[in-house]
Amino acid sequence: IKARKYVENGCELFLAQVTGTVSKEKQVEDVLVIRDFPEVFLEDLPGLPPHRQVEFCIDLIPGATPVARAPYRLAPSKLKELSEQLKELSENGFIRPSSSPWGAPVLFVKKKDCSFRMCIDYREL
Repeated sequence: IKARKYVENGCELFLAQVTGTVSKEKQVEDVLVIRDFPEVFLEDLPGLPPHRQVEFCIDLIPGATPVARAPYRLAPSKLKELSEQLKELSENGFIRPSSSPWGAPVLFVKKKDCSFRMCIDYREL
């Protein structure tokens, strides 16, 4: 009724309809392939693959000096995240302590689910 009065007075009106949708977080089980073949997908990754008969190595340029960049400064929340991710990777056997003279800094990128993805900046290497 009020809108009619505004229209009669020559005013422009805009009608907007807002609907609320509840979006649940996507789960692994929501992926069709995983739902159809659950026996193929593991709950946790088992660790590093077994040792192979062929040993791989990276040949360095003679006389190359090791590159070791200083770590990027991180906020306390990201330092905590770094510690947690390194601990998990170490416990699963994906990484191990190293005393290599080579080094690259770490940074974090926020994922869609607001968690952090650890990225290593290998550009200098």
